Amino acid sequence: MKTNRLALWALLTCISLINTLFSTCFAQSNATPSRQPDTLRDGQHDFDFEIGKWVTHLWRLEHPLSHSNSWVEYWGTTAVSKVWNGRANLVELDVNGLAGRIEALSLRLYNPQSRQWSLNFASSAGGTMNPPTIGKFKNGRGEFYDKETLNGRAILVRFVISDIKPDSCRFEQAFSEDDGKTWEINWIAIDSRVDR
Repeated sequence: MKTNRLALWALLTCISLINTLFSTCFAQSNATPSRQPDTLRDGQHDFDFEIGKWVTHLWRLEHPLSHSNSWVEYWGTTAVSKVWNGRANLVELDVNGLAGRIEALSLRLYNPQSRQWSLNFASSAGGTMNPPTIGKFKNGRGEFYDKETLNGRAILVRFVISDIKPDSCRFEQAFSEDDGKTWEINWIAIDSRVDR
C-alpha cells in the first residue's frame, strides 16, 4: 500500500513537472520577440539645410591652447553646393577682418557603410587638406572629431554644428589636450542665409 502511494506521488510529481515545462516552453514560443536594436539612421541628407549662400560672422582665437584670450573677428560669405545628390557638398568660405583674409573650403563626404560624415578642411594659406573630422548628426546637432598635432602636441579636435534654423546656424571648433576632459573653443561662426 505504501509502495503504491509512493508510486502515485512520483507519477503526479512527474506530470506536474511536465506540465510546468510544457507551459514554460509554450509561453516562450508565444512571447513577443525581444526588441531588435534600432537600425542605423541614414544621414545622407543631413547637410541639405545648408545648401545655398550665407553671410558669415566669424571669431577665431589667435593662439589656441596657450592661455590666450585674444580673438579676431571676420565678416564674409559662405557658399554651399550640393554634390552627388546631397551625399557630399562643397563649402566655400571667404571672410575678411583686421587680421586679414581667410579663404577656405570644406569637402564633406557621406560614408554609406558607417553612416558618418567626414569633413575635409583646407585653407588657401595652407594649400592642403587637414585630417578629416568624422561624425554624424543626432537630434539636430552634428558632432565631428579627429586627432591632430598642434605645436608638436597631440590634441583632439571637435567640430560642432548646432542651433540649426531655416535661416541661421552655428559652427564651433574646439581643441583638447587632455583626451577630451576639457575643451577650449577656438573658432565660432554664425551663418545667416541670404537666399532661399
